[in-house]
Amino acid sequence: MKVRVVILAGGTGSRMKTDLPKQFIEVDGVPVIVNTINNFQNNNRIDSITVVCLKDWSGYLQELIAKYRLDKVISIVAGGDTGHDSAKNGVMSLEKTMDEDDIVVIHDAARPLISQVIINDMLDTAIKYGNACTAIPIHDTIIVTDDQQSGNTQIERNKIMRVQTPQAYRFGLIKALYQRADEENKHDFIYANTMAITYGVRIYFSTGSDCNIKLTTKEDLAYYKAMKQFSEEERSK
Repeated sequence: MKVRVVILAGGTGSRMKTDLPKQFIEVDGVPVIVNTINNFQNNNRIDSITVVCLKDWSGYLQELIAKYRLDKVISIVAGGDTGHDSAKNGVMSLEKTMDEDDIVVIHDAARPLISQVIINDMLDTAIKYGNACTAIPIHDTIIVTDDQQSGNTQIERNKIMRVQTPQAYRFGLIKALYQRADEENKHDFIYANTMAITYGVRIYFSTGSDCNIKLTTKEDLAYYKAMKQFSEEERSK
C-alpha cells in the first residue's frame, strides 16, 4: 500500500499582511513550508510528497527542495481558482500512480507544528476506516448566533470536534468525491472533509493537537516561533 501526501501551498496569505505568501515566511532562518514538508519527509510510512503551489513561486520552491534535500517531494502542481480546486489538482495528479486502496494525505503548508504521533494515528485510522481527520475536543462554551452580536442557544461541547489537517483518505474514495463535485460544478468546499460529509461520508477522527495551528496572522507567527523551541514530546504534554 502506498501513502502519498499532498501539501497545499497555494494561498497568498493576505491576512498576514506581508510581501511573502505565509508558507514562505522564514522563522529562525527557515521557511515555514520547509518545516511542514519535513514532518512528512521524516516519517518512514510516507512514500512521496506533492506540493500544490502558486505558479509564480514554484521556482523558489524547487530551490528550497534542493537546498534542504527534501527528496520525497516528487512533483509540484499548479493551484486552482479555489482551495477546493487546488486540493483536487494535487490529488488527481496522483491518479496514474495510485491504487484504489492506497492512502492520500492532504495537509496545509501553513500548519508546520504536526508531530509523528499525529501522522501515524491518522494513517492507522484511515487504513481502518477509509478516512481520517485530525481533530480535538472543544473546551470553550459554544453559542449560536445569527448576527454576530448576540445569541441564546448553546451547543453541547461533547457533540462538537474541531477538525484540522492533515486528513487522509483511501484514494478510490477521494477520487470519486472530487469527480462527483466536478460533475455537479461545485468548487467551493472548504476542505475535503466538508465535501465528504456533504456526499454522505462519515468522517473518522484521529489525534489532533492544540499546537497544530494554521498560521494566519503575525500573532500566529510569534506562537509558532515560541513553540518551535520545544520538542514534539514536550508540545504533546
